[in-house]
Amino acid sequence: MAMVEPSTENGTTGVPFSEGPKIRVLASDSQDSGSATFCILNEDHTLGNALRYVIMKNPAVTFCGYTIPHPSEYQINLRIQTDGSISAVDALHKGIDDLVDLTTHIKDTFHDKVREGGYPTGEGVDINAE
Repeated sequence: MAMVEPSTENGTTGVPFSEGPKIRVLASDSQDSGSATFCILNEDHTLGNALRYVIMKNPAVTFCGYTIPHPSEYQINLRIQTDGSISAVDALHKGIDDLVDLTTHIKDTFHDKVREGGYPTGEGVDINAE
């Protein structure tokens, strides 16, 4: 459980939103492009574990793991190491693209099955809404 209450700015609840870039590359001693640590802001285990799983499916990736530095910080540190055939940045880009494709497929399959099954969706509920 987070030590900080979620923000209620603009009438919404959730994690506090910080301005600026969403992803940063953390400094390292290595000049090897096959390994890097990325800091992803305003995210938690939901994205961290899903992204780690998808990135590890890439055969060029030898290690991928993430940590949350502190429960009250809304960020994850994602470490990627590759076999050198691709850079860690390319592995992250491919992982994000693959995760988007996977979630789109799940959403589309779910909507198709609900429509085919004729399940009631409630009054005024549009399952096609974004």
